Amino acid sequence: MMNITLKQLRYFEALTRHGHFGRAADTCAISQPALSVQIKELEETLGIVLFERSARHVRLTGFGQEFAERARVILRSVDELGDLARVAQDRMVGRLRIGVIPTVAPYLLPTLIQHLNAKHEGLDVHIRETLTQRLITELLDGRLDTAIVALPVSEPGLTETALFEEKFVLVRQAEDADAPVPSPEGMREMKLLLLEEGHCFRDQALSFCSLRPVLPRDGLDGSSLSTLVQMVGAGIGVTIIPEMAVPVETRSAPVSLARFPGEEPGRTIGMVWRKTSPLAPHLQNIAEVVRDAAEALADRHKDILPA
Repeated sequence: MMNITLKQLRYFEALTRHGHFGRAADTCAISQPALSVQIKELEETLGIVLFERSARHVRLTGFGQEFAERARVILRSVDELGDLARVAQDRMVGRLRIGVIPTVAPYLLPTLIQHLNAKHEGLDVHIRETLTQRLITELLDGRLDTAIVALPVSEPGLTETALFEEKFVLVRQAEDADAPVPSPEGMREMKLLLLEEGHCFRDQALSFCSLRPVLPRDGLDGSSLSTLVQMVGAGIGVTIIPEMAVPVETRSAPVSLARFPGEEPGRTIGMVWRKTSPLAPHLQNIAEVVRDAAEALADRHKDILPA
């Protein structure tokens, strides 16, 4: 019988994810030589090489890729055994790994953490902020328990729960405050500043304006909503941001805000988690806390938003 340990599988998964011994070792909180020894012992036990090693990178071999798929399933199952024990308790305790998209995290998290601490004492919340596709991948791999994203994600292996709706707001230079609000068609003729590719909010804004994602946009993309709003204040163009971001991003920029006439663009924010997760009953309760936090945030800032 092969003596493969869970520790070795976790080290293997970390090295697979980072492709670098040093970063993987940091993630596992061990020294790089110790990680190398464990990976070498795993390869010797299997009798086959798992990684191609070079001076700068580490890549999986063909067999290593197959082994990685099986290892992820095993590690996820082991984690779910621990989750089963947590579900048996009356309330959610221990570690909760939440992923959040960048156009929600900076605005909702402060209020959300306060609500979670108040309603779920003993909960150890770990936050991961990144793009939707990465969150979905990490969720399916078992590296996250749940994620707060824009719906729908249409992933068969995930449960989706809608939390709240929010509208999008037009951000223009301060001197344009009294100018007519352009229609979606009119937006096509303007310098529309958007988040860089990979952000779901970018795709939503493009869809509202009926713009093709493949249009060349040199100098019109930013990495954050904060950058976009500051660019508008500098007179470079206009942008669209979600209501949640307004109080934070517009307080130090010379910009004006406006609602779109007619059917306003917007998005649905929700929570997703694996359909097989034993934590599902508790995650439904966490979803209620997120909804309450979003409502409290909206009430607090209702006077700041444009009418």
